[in-house]
Amino acid sequence: MRRWRAAAVAASVVTLGMSPSVAQADEHDVVTTVAEGLGGPRQLNDYKDDDLVVAESDTGEVSRVHLPSGEVETLLTDLPIPQGVAYRDGLLFVTLGEPGPDEGGEAPAEPVEGDLQASSLIVVDHDGDVVETYDLLEYELENNPDGQEQFDADGAPFDALSNPFAVQVQSDRILVADAGANALLAIDRDSGEISTLFVPPVITPDEVEECADAQANPDVDGCDPVPTGIDEENGLLYLSTLGAEAPGAARVYVLEQDGDEVRRIEGLTSIAGVAVDHDDTVYVSELFFGAPEEEPGPGFDPSSVGRVVQIEKDGDREAAAVTLPTGLEFEDGELYASAWSIAIFLGLENRGEVVKVDDDAFHDIRD
Repeated sequence: MRRWRAAAVAASVVTLGMSPSVAQADEHDVVTTVAEGLGGPRQLNDYKDDDLVVAESDTGEVSRVHLPSGEVETLLTDLPIPQGVAYRDGLLFVTLGEPGPDEGGEAPAEPVEGDLQASSLIVVDHDGDVVETYDLLEYELENNPDGQEQFDADGAPFDALSNPFAVQVQSDRILVADAGANALLAIDRDSGEISTLFVPPVITPDEVEECADAQANPDVDGCDPVPTGIDEENGLLYLSTLGAEAPGAARVYVLEQDGDEVRRIEGLTSIAGVAVDHDDTVYVSELFFGAPEEEPGPGFDPSSVGRVVQIEKDGDREAAAVTLPTGLEFEDGELYASAWSIAIFLGLENRGEVVKVDDDAFHDIRD
């Protein structure tokens, strides 16, 4: 069985080899396109005034989106795989993703040479100068938070995966959801010391039957967690996981500030981002929800894939259809999502969007 896999999150990509149609909006739509023409938009975050900032993984850019007009302004360019972005204290914090397997598909390719190194977090000032770089791959090699091993073509073990996917900046530390390291990392803003705050567990086949056949490292029995999103609300942290894209294996872990688990939200699929409103309602982007289990044929419409799920404190759930969503962010009480975020793997360049998801877009979930 073949599943879609996003290279920015997972280790391989299924090439669909088709010319997908594009769904047309109708008068009843309550998901509104705010900005378009983006290159692989991943995480969204607050910026100045009425703006959002977005990491564009495919084009190597970080851009500002002016919400009232939809104007897009490029802030940073020539970045290796920017995936997460946050803005605080006049600084941009950008996670640079893992470059993917080598040509043999066994071991990660060599990191990008130069000041902008993949598998790292950079801090950029208002002049566009990099003022700090945190080497997350080095931390992974020295500490291996998830304890997993991989094996190269000769059968030798290695663990060199750091794929920082999302970032949250606090007054005294930077939090990074590292999809490759399978860990929530914390970086002290004063000392620069990196530490492991939380390691989500592997989802076993006893918990989710589909995890028996999930793609994972050779010594893993079950679904790799793969952290993808981080948010904070009312003193708690919310960490989302992809769950090897197996139906029902994605999770949201609700954590204390010290990383202790308070509770978890289960029964979700392929989460690529999370946001929480002031009432503690949780929103997650299910990137691959609705994707066919087998490779789709001609005429398949990718706009039917993906949704944002709203989870109330009492557990009630509703969903809104959003095409291939990743990042989620609230601005002035409105929910925004990055959409068509992996359209490049469908042969569609610069198809990414930022969309506004109205309350009326959410409807009861039916099996």
